Amino acid sequence: MKNMPFSLIICTYMRPKALVQLLDSVNTQSLYPNDIVVVDASLNEETQAILSQKNYKNLNYVKVDENNRGLTKQRNFGIKNSDKNSKIVCFLDDDVVLKHNYFEVLISTYNTHSDALAVGGYITNEAFWEKSDKSKNKNKFYYDGWIRQEPSRFKIRRWFGLLPDTPPAVLPTFGHGRSVSFLPPSGKIYEVEQIMGGVSSYKREVFNKLSFSTYFEGYGLYEDTDFSLRIAKVGKLYVNTNAQLAHYHEPSGRPNYFKYGKMVIQNGWYVWRIKYQKPSITARIKWNATALLLAFIRSINILTSKNRWQAFQESIGRFWGMFTLIFIKPKRNESH
Repeated sequence: MKNMPFSLIICTYMRPKALVQLLDSVNTQSLYPNDIVVVDASLNEETQAILSQKNYKNLNYVKVDENNRGLTKQRNFGIKNSDKNSKIVCFLDDDVVLKHNYFEVLISTYNTHSDALAVGGYITNEAFWEKSDKSKNKNKFYYDGWIRQEPSRFKIRRWFGLLPDTPPAVLPTFGHGRSVSFLPPSGKIYEVEQIMGGVSSYKREVFNKLSFSTYFEGYGLYEDTDFSLRIAKVGKLYVNTNAQLAHYHEPSGRPNYFKYGKMVIQNGWYVWRIKYQKPSITARIKWNATALLLAFIRSINILTSKNRWQAFQESIGRFWGMFTLIFIKPKRNESH
């Protein structure tokens, strides 16, 4: 299994320049994909035009219609159109740039951890970490001998006793956990139950039983958490912090901020209940309390942020999402 063949699937939407930057970094990899599938849902021909001027090895470009547009639909479409001989299927967001040995390190994880069903990569430009000085400062987050700044939302959650009760990348009993970005750049491989979909890989056998849920339409916020949690019920997931890349958060192709705020709440509730189908009363209270607190924190940004209109839209979306959950709760479907 040492030299196992692998496919790369990139789902893209209206980001031709960012996509080329990614593919240029793929071109310099020490281990190159046997198969690259670009699934383009753009509303124009710019992506197709710019790729026609390039010559990337093993590239298969596919333009999808309305029926297959949306992140989870595009991912499922990409799986069906990828090389069936590939043992591993990798996914990358279209606005990342890889370190030259990303795939070599990522794929090697399946050799050192033969029980892995999924392995995630590690984003290096979203948090600044230092080796821990062993002092204890409530403004800092400490983990595995490393230290980073504690975001304000977690500082405030601490005041109300609403900090996560699990390690990073493991969903707390009341949801609202710490993401992979709270794992340090230690060079270690961490066992987790959540990996980021835009820097992910899976054994192909996973897709014999599971697919990405079409509940997550369009932008697909938390679709990776949903898929990870369903995999975690049957096998192991890991993050290799040596499989490194940068994420540049290209602004084009994102939903409006009202829809984003609504998705934060509704999709957050959905994935929480994927793992905890019958949460305790305490967990229910804490989920709602944390969701409301985070919505209020976001609304404060209307006064403090340069992007006040965006903060206003997202805040209203969050509060609207909370209101709709009173009457209509998303129906969970784990059969995908």
